[in-house]
Amino acid sequence: MSHDILIKVETLSRVYGSRRAVDDIGFELRRGEVLGFLGPNGAGKSTTMRMITGNLAPSGGRITINGIDLLDRPREAKAQLGFLPEQPPLYREFTVDEYLDYCARLRRIARPRRHAARDSAKQRCGLGQVGERLIGNLSKGYQQRVGIAQAIIHNPAVVVLDEPTVGLDPNQIREIRALIRELGDEHGVILSTHILPEVQATCDRVQIINNGRLVLSDDLDALARHSRSSSLILRLGQRPDAGMLEAVPGVEAVQELDHGRWRIHHAPDESPAAALAERAVQQGWVLLELTPEQRSLEEVFVDITAGDDMAPGTPEAA
Repeated sequence: MSHDILIKVETLSRVYGSRRAVDDIGFELRRGEVLGFLGPNGAGKSTTMRMITGNLAPSGGRITINGIDLLDRPREAKAQLGFLPEQPPLYREFTVDEYLDYCARLRRIARPRRHAARDSAKQRCGLGQVGERLIGNLSKGYQQRVGIAQAIIHNPAVVVLDEPTVGLDPNQIREIRALIRELGDEHGVILSTHILPEVQATCDRVQIINNGRLVLSDDLDALARHSRSSSLILRLGQRPDAGMLEAVPGVEAVQELDHGRWRIHHAPDESPAAALAERAVQQGWVLLELTPEQRSLEEVFVDITAGDDMAPGTPEAA
């Protein structure tokens, strides 16, 4: 992965009256990186995306796009960005080729290069066979592909995708996720999504915003460490007395489940798995299962974002 910094956000804030929708956040995006941007409804996620893409002026802070200050030189900075909003900006009465030619003109691509830019975007997005078809007659998945093609037609340094797989079927979701990973090879990508498995499937790093503040910014390996639970699932062929399990060194509490299964609670990073296995052999309990529990990303997300809801009437949306 390259170490080029494509986006640098410093002490970014946005104030609505007395409410700080975004509160002094800062982060970086590097070339070759797909950054998942998560947050509950009303957390400040969409406000942040709108400021990064130049659609909303910040109340304070600085945004640099590929080394260009967005506030000082907005036209040059925006030229480094490609953006797919949640509702793709498509003209359904255009053919795919007509629409992408139009986007190339909007992006001020020189006339001699427009067809090459269009064909490259079509090829990268799997649109090579549908150039003459009306956008309104395409499936939702292909319309999303056209939306991504318009975002990359000018070969920007940064691609910002807002909920790119909403409303797609499972096959279309898999195809779009593969495309996002491919874009991450050459660009820096910010993926704003509510779909937590999408982050695990496509992103290198994740950051979570809550009540206008970044509450987590780390790579997926670190997120996996957040997912570790302080419990084991134990299944035995012979049912022991709960007190015998509680007497095993390192066991803090025991919860009986069903079908000979137990949940064994222990201190973080002090698993009693080896001691339980040894005791099961000694007592003839017939050890059938002994596995650490793993919390889902959804559970981690809920834990991290648990707190007060945003005040009613806050203008920030999901």
